[in-house]
Amino acid sequence: MAPGYRRRRPTGNAQHAHASSGCARLAGPPRRTARGCSAHRSGRVSGRAQLLDRFGAGGRQALTVERLDDGEVSPYLTEELRAGDKLELRGPIGGYFVWDVPIGGPLFLVGGGSGIVPLMAMIRHRNSCLAAGDREARKKLPARLLYSSRGWDEVIYRDELAALAAKDPTLEVVHTLTRNPPDGWTGFHRRIDRAMLDEVAWPASDNPRVFVCGPTPLVEAVASTLVDLGHQPALVKTERFGPTGGPT
Repeated sequence: MAPGYRRRRPTGNAQHAHASSGCARLAGPPRRTARGCSAHRSGRVSGRAQLLDRFGAGGRQALTVERLDDGEVSPYLTEELRAGDKLELRGPIGGYFVWDVPIGGPLFLVGGGSGIVPLMAMIRHRNSCLAAGDREARKKLPARLLYSSRGWDEVIYRDELAALAAKDPTLEVVHTLTRNPPDGWTGFHRRIDRAMLDEVAWPASDNPRVFVCGPTPLVEAVASTLVDLGHQPALVKTERFGPTGGPT
């Protein structure tokens, strides 16, 4: 673990329907993709979370919260928040880290840890906009996700990603585990590196739309490596987070 990062409680299959299970649902108009938001409590900024747009029915939005045992806002959101409580949101922040179906593809998403959150919004948006039975539309806009997690129990949205990929052959989900893989694991077992990107990413000649989100070291390494592999810098969008309490 990099110095300055707080140890996280395993997130596993993060739940999204109830505040008590790690997610606060907020009513609001649907948007097309994911953008960052700051959560306010008692009139001050007390934490940051990623906003998932177009989540669920009825124009609802959702916050995916990664709980830190010694954090201020995440224990409140996951343990104390109840239905009917009010939250104030500032944002969206990071308006350039967005994707919509008309932007096109192929789509290559790279996430590390909780950096999966805005990428998951894009996956959900793609799934909701492309008719399930329209194979040609999906073939014209294929998507690949390369997702780095410390362990299998810490893969956020694990079941949902598996279900989406199982019913959509044009969505590929590739996991790499950096620490303790489960027994029988046959996937990648290391940090994302040049060889992995060369194997998993779409060819640079396909001009894929690339979105990378995660800790700063991962994001910088992935983005620079993709450019070295021939990807257009203008098509590689990044969103990063730094050590707790430091610059992001």
